[in-house]
Amino acid sequence: MKISARNMIRGTVKKVVKGSVNSEVLIELPGGTEITSIITKESAKTLDLKKGKPVYAVVKASNVMIAVD
Repeated sequence: MKISARNMIRGTVKKVVKGSVNSEVLIELPGGTEITSIITKESAKTLDLKKGKPVYAVVKASNVMIAVD
């Protein structure tokens, strides 16, 4: 696999919640940190996402905002 995004984080699918249009995918990273991704229901089906499957969280963002109190 080759991809232009530089931020690829390996993890494991912890849970998939299927909605009517989108699916919420919870990915557990090494050390226990979790990332949630919302993707189309069709994409989740195509990728055959299920609990325990190894995946990559790919982050592509032009801006990252930072806030303080």
